[in-house]
Amino acid sequence: MTSTSSVSTASTGSAGHTRDLRLGVIGLGQRATLALEAHHPGEGSAVVAVADTSPAMFDRARSWFGDDVHVYPGHQEMLAAEDLDAVFVITPDHTHEALAIDLLQAGVAVFLEKPLAITTEGCDRVLEAARTGGARLYVGHNMRHMPVVRVMRDLIKRGEIGEVKAVWCRHFVGHGGDFYFKDWHADRRNTTGLLLQKGAHDLDVIHWLAGAYTERVSALGGLTVYGDIADRSGQAPGAVMPDWYDPENNWPPLSLTGLNPVVDVEDLSMMVMRLEGGVHASYQQCHYTPDYWRNYTVIGTEGRLENFGDHGETAEVRVWKRRSGYRADADLVVPMPAPGEGGHGGSDPMLVAEFLRFVRSGGATDTSPVAAREAVAAGVAATESLRGDGRPVTVPRVAPDLAQWFDNGQQ
Repeated sequence: MTSTSSVSTASTGSAGHTRDLRLGVIGLGQRATLALEAHHPGEGSAVVAVADTSPAMFDRARSWFGDDVHVYPGHQEMLAAEDLDAVFVITPDHTHEALAIDLLQAGVAVFLEKPLAITTEGCDRVLEAARTGGARLYVGHNMRHMPVVRVMRDLIKRGEIGEVKAVWCRHFVGHGGDFYFKDWHADRRNTTGLLLQKGAHDLDVIHWLAGAYTERVSALGGLTVYGDIADRSGQAPGAVMPDWYDPENNWPPLSLTGLNPVVDVEDLSMMVMRLEGGVHASYQQCHYTPDYWRNYTVIGTEGRLENFGDHGETAEVRVWKRRSGYRADADLVVPMPAPGEGGHGGSDPMLVAEFLRFVRSGGATDTSPVAAREAVAAGVAATESLRGDGRPVTVPRVAPDLAQWFDNGQQ
């Protein structure tokens, strides 16, 4: 295996470097398409090995990465046989911690799909493994590369709304029953809860826009719709969401069939947060809305901004800076650029490109393992509060020396 201290010479031929990065993939489910963004043999990086506990997935690997890709039933077999520069971990959430620790301790750079782990303590163990193992850790928070998020952050940084005092996010999870209640996501043993699993993206964005992490939370919610569906027949082994997703017929939500045998996560949740520096925030998530998008509102001392749409050419960010009654017209409207190729409006390719650059050369990244940990910590605390009838919960802080090590570029 190649340690990350030596991979700086492995890069694209066009840039004058010596060879392709040799990449592995663990998990060939829905989000494994991320690894396709990194598979460019002869141009800087190539997927040469994959591991999945389901042999039925190996044909998918060969169709994606070529007949020469090496396939393994487990990550340990792959590590023992391959000389890898980096590995994509794209597996169910409850497996992230153990897999990441094994890889980091073996000196292999890791792309870890969000969330970092499903407990705060698990996140801290992964961060510590990166420090002690000396391998680079990158967490797949692709929303930091979404144009609508970056535009909002740029507007805030240039002072368009003054000092941020409040951030609100409403997450309308259309198709939530198909996406999260027909497979492993519906079982809290695999996720802690959807307030963490699905909310990790939004909590990270809230922190990024506010420039502060959550200190204390209170939350309420419940399993308000999907708990009433009796059909818990589940899906065939090896099936992934596109295999059963039917946007035309699975409506209204109570008409769904084939839910996971275990459904014990909340389909509606609402949390309020106090962040560092006196910023306040709220987050609402519903898994049975007819529409699917996120709406952020950020209020500062000199105005407020809000996004309308979060993908595609029709999305825009509006800024209000003058006092008035209701008016749909804003003082500043920033349209989004045409969406790029690749998933999530072109953010997935940018995410993968940043990871590959980080493996080769290190340096600063827009994503942050510590920020990923803080999003999980807020989600875990909120889930504890929700299941404790709204009892306020304090979010534990990461060890300062560990945070500093990551702030210094994982040196």
